[in-house]
Amino acid sequence: MSVDEVRYDVDGPVAVVTIDRQHRRNAIDGMTADALVAALERFEADGDLRVMVLTGAGEAFCAGADLTAIETLAPRADGPDGPLGFTRRVAAKPTIAAVDGWAVAGGLELALWCDLRIASPRSRFGCLERRWGVPLIDGGTWKLPRVVGLGRALDLILTGRVVDATEAERMGLVTSVADDPLAAAVELGCELAAYPQETLLSDRASVYAGWGLGREEALRVEMQLGLAVVEVGREGAGRFAAGEGRGGAGTPARPQ
Repeated sequence: MSVDEVRYDVDGPVAVVTIDRQHRRNAIDGMTADALVAALERFEADGDLRVMVLTGAGEAFCAGADLTAIETLAPRADGPDGPLGFTRRVAAKPTIAAVDGWAVAGGLELALWCDLRIASPRSRFGCLERRWGVPLIDGGTWKLPRVVGLGRALDLILTGRVVDATEAERMGLVTSVADDPLAAAVELGCELAAYPQETLLSDRASVYAGWGLGREEALRVEMQLGLAVVEVGREGAGRFAAGEGRGGAGTPARPQ
């Protein structure tokens, strides 16, 4: 992993992966894409870490592919990962994008790859590759309609227009807006890490596994995964029946 361009830090149960190519607005070249894959694999292999936060240094989250080094990304198109790194994988554990600044083109696709997105008020989102004839090939055409709906996704993909954080939150692209999105993402990550992990991971896996399935098959997958961790649920139900957690106690607050 390039220490200079992809930083890896640990904050309690949270791994913070920072793209730091500020001279290119954190645009991704081949070496950076490889470093992102290595960071994800490091996070997944560490049993003490439960959530990964992906962010960018400086004034951008990520401006997408580095068009001055596009030849370094092309060979990745036929590999197990996307041109910008891990974008064809589903992470084994929850991921949160902390966006402060521009998340455009492939940078938007990287943010969409995460389960949740927290953005600062100054953040901007858009499929700016439309202006240069560059296709979306890091999962954007698949993930964006599933996050914001078909109509809104086509609006962004076809027009290439830029939306601010307020509109992004309104359309569901952004989970929440916070003045310090990195701090809010780490705080949220710690809250997720405090939940019983067996059922959190099972329910998350059910969402992804059932995404493209018909109703009956998706419900079968949900039941199969749920039954594998049902004892955890029984233990939790017993604690609730004994008086724990009444009145919503223990429920994490939405990050501000």
